[in-house]
Amino acid sequence: MAERTKQRIVVKVGTSTLTHDSGALDLRSMEHLVRTLADLHGMGHEVILVTSGAIAVGTAKLGLSERPRELRMKQAAAAVGQCRMMHIYDKLFSEYNRSVAQILLTGGDVEIPQRAEHLRSTFSALLEMGVIPVVNENDSVSSAEIETGRHKVLGDNDTLSAIVARLCQADLLVLLSDIDGLYDADPHTHPDATLIHQVRDLTPAILEMAGGAGSWRGTGGMATKLSAARIAMGAGCDMVITNGSRTEDLYGIVEGQDIGTRFLAAR
Repeated sequence: MAERTKQRIVVKVGTSTLTHDSGALDLRSMEHLVRTLADLHGMGHEVILVTSGAIAVGTAKLGLSERPRELRMKQAAAAVGQCRMMHIYDKLFSEYNRSVAQILLTGGDVEIPQRAEHLRSTFSALLEMGVIPVVNENDSVSSAEIETGRHKVLGDNDTLSAIVARLCQADLLVLLSDIDGLYDADPHTHPDATLIHQVRDLTPAILEMAGGAGSWRGTGGMATKLSAARIAMGAGCDMVITNGSRTEDLYGIVEGQDIGTRFLAAR
């Protein structure tokens, strides 16, 4: 894939990348991410950040010994965590002379056409003004991700990021995860598993490679990432799964290098 002069890029960062095992924010990881995104923005790309971590960060901020089990307590932790995260994002991006905006979404915001159109216009205006939108699901009022067994529109931030990419007509969606990409077997249990660099079609064989959910700090597994790939590819947007511990890889990914697993949208 040839490098494009200017791309609209959605980057989703998972909880496991943003936090330590304790649930506290990994400030070094956040700083590396922000510096890279600010630099890509300075290169002329339009950047949208979809961030996870609100409940984990809120849990740590409140001094709770474990992630709350009761829905209202999860939503309270999310409200505390979201405030903490945006404060740090704003501080870090400001150091690189970048402005950020917070957008919290519920299923209805993207499912109801009139609201989706207003949302699309908001993204467009922010990007025109050179602002970097920071997006998360509004967990304080929406239980789609943190409560199971109900109708889900967003459901997890992998899906949310793909919906945002489709809504904004992005060129590229990058999922920063705790794994290097899609393997032909679970690399945690199969040391000889092979990383797949390109996927052009979500065949049954590809879908069967999806494993279960990741760590306790997050909710997404490979299955949610493949679901996100289906949404992104259907919208004409390439999607890449890569390891969030190497945020500098974003430069090569934007240039089209074989880093992680790239799901190629039909042109």
